[in-house]
Amino acid sequence: MTHAIEQHHSQEAKRVTFIGAWLDGILSVVKVVVGLLVGSAALVADGIHSLSDLVTDGFVLAAIHYGRQEPDDDHHYGHGRIETLTTLLLGSVLIFVAGGIAWSSLDRLFSGTEVGAPGIIAIAITIAALISKEWIFRYTMRVAKRVNSKLLEANAWHSRSDALSTLVVLIALVGAQFGFGWLDAAAAIIVGLLVGKVGWDLLWESARELVDTALPENVQQQMHDVACSVPGVDSVHDLRTRQSAGWVMVDLHVVVGPKITVSEAHEIGNEVSRRLRHEFPLLTDVIFHVDPEDDAGEGDPSRLPGLPLRPEVEAALNERWYMHPVWRTLSELQLHYLDGKVSVSLVIGDAVNQPPQCLASQLKGLASDIEWLGHVEILFITRAASNAP
Repeated sequence: MTHAIEQHHSQEAKRVTFIGAWLDGILSVVKVVVGLLVGSAALVADGIHSLSDLVTDGFVLAAIHYGRQEPDDDHHYGHGRIETLTTLLLGSVLIFVAGGIAWSSLDRLFSGTEVGAPGIIAIAITIAALISKEWIFRYTMRVAKRVNSKLLEANAWHSRSDALSTLVVLIALVGAQFGFGWLDAAAAIIVGLLVGKVGWDLLWESARELVDTALPENVQQQMHDVACSVPGVDSVHDLRTRQSAGWVMVDLHVVVGPKITVSEAHEIGNEVSRRLRHEFPLLTDVIFHVDPEDDAGEGDPSRLPGLPLRPEVEAALNERWYMHPVWRTLSELQLHYLDGKVSVSLVIGDAVNQPPQCLASQLKGLASDIEWLGHVEILFITRAASNAP
């Protein structure tokens, strides 16, 4: 079902981008040709802006095609970074175009080049371009919200920047029509600044995503609160977030009761994952680590000295307890790694007629030389329980 939705979203994104590309291609040719004919630098600059839209539409189509593919052997987390990288490239192109427009327009403004009246046809074409770019912006933005694509949203704002620059050009053309020719060069400079601003915003957002910038603090706190609301969760720590092409990934440590079963602890973690996905639909990956105690701030455990595992523990205890009646009637040995020690619970039948505290004290004394040994406890089971299926 999810794959089908992704395919549908991808088709929607491609459709609106194709429509925008055709529109950008037509507008760029018309604006440049008319601008050259009437001698309007602002209209030519606006045509170049539309041409940059056409180029970036191609980038967007490629990114949508490859960026929304399923994970594979080489990309275990999917291809979403392709969209991010393309958005970064798109921003770079816009800044380059903006610099060229601003430089040539400044040169024209200070050189005092005369600009004649552009005529009604040029003004009418500019009005039509303004309306069409505003329409494609709104259409693209609706699709971007529906399919949850930051790249498509960025492309929509690119269209809006084109619409705004066209509005500036329209004002300049009207001014030039009434004898204020200098407005044309000034408008071209403003267009360049608008294009550069959009390019910088895209660069900044993409760079933040590529360096794994976390979600805002308030969103992280909301995630923390949702996880803590799950029954069985004592606390949550080391919650980390990052983004990729509009999707969100989170990993966190969930502290549960120190002596519950592995399966119960795992199901508590699963419920944390389910509730987070329900509350935050943009989550695509939730990784939880179950902790029997709060070890926040203690660092990466793989870099710290470890405690002995079961084979070594059993060998050490057997060496000291092999003659003790409790050890010889042992049904189950439970290990609990808590407070930097290995605590043991010996599950035995009810044949030993001594208080469990006394037996535990004896065993602890026999193994007093073991530095890693923590608490020792005796747990009795009845015959009925031990014979149960």
